[in-house]
Amino acid sequence: MAIAAFTKPKNPIPFLFENLTWREFKAVEQLLDRPGYRLSFLDGILEIRQMPGEPHETVKGRLGALLELYLFAAGFDFTPTGSTTLESEGGSVKREADKSYKLAPGRSRPDLAIEVVFTSGGIDKLETYKRLKISEVWFWEDGVLEIYHLRGEGNQLHYEKIAQSEEVPGINLELLLNCIQMANHVDAITKFQSGKLS
Repeated sequence: MAIAAFTKPKNPIPFLFENLTWREFKAVEQLLDRPGYRLSFLDGILEIRQMPGEPHETVKGRLGALLELYLFAAGFDFTPTGSTTLESEGGSVKREADKSYKLAPGRSRPDLAIEVVFTSGGIDKLETYKRLKISEVWFWEDGVLEIYHLRGEGNQLHYEKIAQSEEVPGINLELLLNCIQMANHVDAITKFQSGKLS
């Protein structure tokens, strides 16, 4: 089995601009609405990040394909919401996940957000998702998957790092990570469907 080398490419660190109002942020957002860039906002800080290219998109696509295969097989009535813009003027926050999912009908926001990390720095991603009240966030970085679940009530919300997903119970994370690292996409899907680690 060939393993793909998904190492971090040399990408520029994100640009950060501080002390913007929500209105100023929205004006800049309109001016910079172009492919290849992603804007995030938290507490007056604007982050402009250049998208890292093919390795990022390959991992993102593979992770999404495998997760959707599992969700379908496990009987979830799910809706992929992709990199839908999530924002709250009251929370002074805007974020686009790499992938996101509503895991049951009638949800007003995604239950799960996924970040594929190839560049570091920038605004606090978990804080943005906490303000948006996203139940679970997955971070893939260098072949490792970290999962955070939202706990608490009202203004006392916080994320707890957990070993197994609570939003997607039963998924074999070791198998998932093994398949993400495979060189061939079709082989990865076949291996994941078989449910066996070799």
